[in-house]
Amino acid sequence: MSKIKVGVVFGGMSTEHDVSIVSGTSVANKLNKDKYEIYPIYIDNNGEWYKCIDISKKYEVGDRIEKIQKIGNIINYLKDMDVIFPVLHGLYGEDGTIQGLFELLKKPYVGCKVLGSSIAMDKVYTKIIFDKAKIKQAKYEYIKKEKDKYVYVDKDFNEIKEDLEDICKIIDKRLNYPMFIKPSNSGSSVGINKAKNIKELEEYIKYASRFDRKILIEENLIGREIECSVLGDNDVKASCVGEILPAENFYTFEAKYKNSESKLTIPAEIKKELADEVRKTAIKAFKAIDGKGFARVDFFVNDETNEIYINEINTLPGFTEISMYPKLWAQSGLEYSDLLDKLIDLALEN
Repeated sequence: MSKIKVGVVFGGMSTEHDVSIVSGTSVANKLNKDKYEIYPIYIDNNGEWYKCIDISKKYEVGDRIEKIQKIGNIINYLKDMDVIFPVLHGLYGEDGTIQGLFELLKKPYVGCKVLGSSIAMDKVYTKIIFDKAKIKQAKYEYIKKEKDKYVYVDKDFNEIKEDLEDICKIIDKRLNYPMFIKPSNSGSSVGINKAKNIKELEEYIKYASRFDRKILIEENLIGREIECSVLGDNDVKASCVGEILPAENFYTFEAKYKNSESKLTIPAEIKKELADEVRKTAIKAFKAIDGKGFARVDFFVNDETNEIYINEINTLPGFTEISMYPKLWAQSGLEYSDLLDKLIDLALEN
């Protein structure tokens, strides 16, 4: 029986390029070589595509890919694959862009389709969907940057063009401090800051606008950071839940990938009834965005009130050795390589 040709695509042009290298090489190395013919494909920061000749080295965040050869005809190269496994975090990889390319090529691929990917990547529009699904979340406001001007967008999508100082005064009246300021389309906590006053609010909005023209301002939630992995298409399953204990005051890029003091507790030490409610809500959120394949869903859980608030959903979560998504499934009885098999099976079934 011939092996299944799997193209594993990683790198990319987003701010999460370096993390994607670690995730992608990890996936390629963990795939069962008896079942699959593995084709690691690297996209550099400029969007150039390369074959990887040897990825046996264990990569860490910040390492450069070695031993690569430029692909002459990308379309023909991809068409030769039986299935494609994108491990591209952030823009151009997690936002429906590359999923659209695979759809045009009529190639099976792992993970969410165009719609689910694009909704989940855009934090503002994810919020709007979760509002409709009546899933509890933090209070939020939405602004856009248009050239050198800012626009406040209210809940009815009315737009108010004001100076940033005046927009901050509107937000200051509507939300309580501290507030999180986030680029709408970014991951791994890139571009995110926590404002404690109106001066910081204005400063951090300007900073976030360097990463995206759409900016989400979110009221801080008090609670434990709980995460759950989901897997499936129509019959969606949820893993056990885990807890993040960040080394810093919130789970920044540095806390995730560079600070060994950040800890993951798997399974999370919370009551079974609460864990079951998290798992149920994770599946509901995944279906609400029309999710397919897999995702990691992040929550805040208040110990005193037992209230569960959704934070975000990640349709291409990290697949490094320290990443929560595969670790939660391993704890739930599905080891890394078997998890990859399941994801590829789901892609081929579609």
